[in-house]
Amino acid sequence: MSPSDDAYMREALALAQHAWDAGEVPVGAVVVMDGVVVGRGFNQPISSNDPTTHAEIVALRDAARHLKNYRLVDCELYVTLEPCMMCVGAMLHARLKRVVFGACDPKTGVCGSVINLPAEEKLNHHAKFEGGVLSEECGAMLKAFFQSRRKVLPP
Repeated sequence: MSPSDDAYMREALALAQHAWDAGEVPVGAVVVMDGVVVGRGFNQPISSNDPTTHAEIVALRDAARHLKNYRLVDCELYVTLEPCMMCVGAMLHARLKRVVFGACDPKTGVCGSVINLPAEEKLNHHAKFEGGVLSEECGAMLKAFFQSRRKVLPP
């Protein structure tokens, strides 16, 4: 891990705050190429009525538009929560070289929590997946969000 990993994860955390402000689960993501953020995203499935608009997918789409290429070979993706199966699939199709995530997701995370999809040898592309960057901050934001939601909901 490098100091720039923390900086990019902080950008992803700022995007996660946008999701929270919109009433979405606070997850944010950035795609970086050669030290430049080329894609940004935050969770939007509720507001967009689209189950595929996870932060990672939104960031991948933004980067692909920006770079005018669906292959993001020289890119890294930073996301505040361990990716789900759908998002890992999209990351592998995009041919990312590296994925860095913050908090682990014991319910839907497929980078070691529930299963370890990136380690599947039969897949045709492999990227480096690393977790734990600013994990306490990422996890604290999610925990606070869900605690605030439980307070609003009737018993």
